[in-house]
Amino acid sequence: MQTQDRPLSVADSTATVGFPPRRASVSRTTGETDVQVSLNLDGSGQCSANTGIPFLDHMLHQISSHGLIDLDVQAQGDTYIDDHHTNEDVGITLGMALHQALGDRKGITRFGHFVAPLDESLVQVALDFSGRPHLSYGLTIPTERVGTYDTQLVREFFVAIVNHSQMTLHLRQLDGLNSHHIIEATFKAFARAMRMAVEVDPRRAHLIPSSKGVL
Repeated sequence: MQTQDRPLSVADSTATVGFPPRRASVSRTTGETDVQVSLNLDGSGQCSANTGIPFLDHMLHQISSHGLIDLDVQAQGDTYIDDHHTNEDVGITLGMALHQALGDRKGITRFGHFVAPLDESLVQVALDFSGRPHLSYGLTIPTERVGTYDTQLVREFFVAIVNHSQMTLHLRQLDGLNSHHIIEATFKAFARAMRMAVEVDPRRAHLIPSSKGVL
């Protein structure tokens, strides 16, 4: 596994006042995939996503747009087998980039929560950049596929991002019948909760948000 810096291909935006730009670039190459992720947590929602998995690209655009994260994800993988490896490795690399961009996590709000409706679907997301990876997955997606995308891969994506960003994440489906709507509501709620969690808390802008003094 390799991690290296590379230039952002998305437009830079003004960082949080008093903080250096919170950006990261991570490359991860295995025998199955080659993934590059660049992000700017203080962006405006610009996104370029080319993973070879169209539905995943669509969901990455939701993370960027609703999280106000500038995001560039480029991936090649063994999708001739299936989408599993690429889907998982994009989640891993995105999680690594989040972890790198947050650094010691000084000043962040840390917790985020959002409930997103999408037509008949309603999904609740709560998360904590706690330094302790945990996923509680409460989605019941009624079909095996959305287009060509295997809906089991939703959980695998979030497992990967949680483990490598060191985030605690709870996903709860409160309502929903349409698989596309349930998944998209989940990604939108995740993006908005993450946006809340990474915002700088002006009351302790240069402190680690923990009574222990470390995350």
